[in-house]
Amino acid sequence: MAKLDILTYPDPRLHTVAKPVAAVDDRIRQLVKDMAETMYEAPGIGLAATQVNVHEQVVVIDISETRDQLQVFINPEIVWASDKRKVWEEGCLSVPEIYDRVERPDRVRVRALNEKGETFELDADDLLAVCIQHEIDHLRGKVFVEYLSPLKLNRIKSKLQKRERTRM
Repeated sequence: MAKLDILTYPDPRLHTVAKPVAAVDDRIRQLVKDMAETMYEAPGIGLAATQVNVHEQVVVIDISETRDQLQVFINPEIVWASDKRKVWEEGCLSVPEIYDRVERPDRVRVRALNEKGETFELDADDLLAVCIQHEIDHLRGKVFVEYLSPLKLNRIKSKLQKRERTRM
């Protein structure tokens, strides 16, 4: 397995819309393994292929305390979302050390393929619902900070660009 490089905001590649996976084959299963390793090592609870510069609809999530309950979503789509909304504090491996509050539907139903290529549906609430929506946003080319006010967004961009310049 290989640890992958995670793109950081405001890298324009994070705005690339991911294409559906045509076939769940060994290449996709290896991508899932590499993404899981990358997510666990980062450490994070979710990772979309877009974040590792692979523009296909693949997401890995593990919200468990024990970090041994990996969930894989290939070509995920939200088929239902509750009218009730909730505000959660979100963070992102592509926006390091930045956390802010985002309002999203409280519950969702997602349809996707698993790593065997089998279709499944899952009802999710609380943290899992937030994580699924957050990662699907990545596949659509959207980063969570883009839900924030223009002022906050500009401050975050400036902070991250300054941090990147000091590393060079």
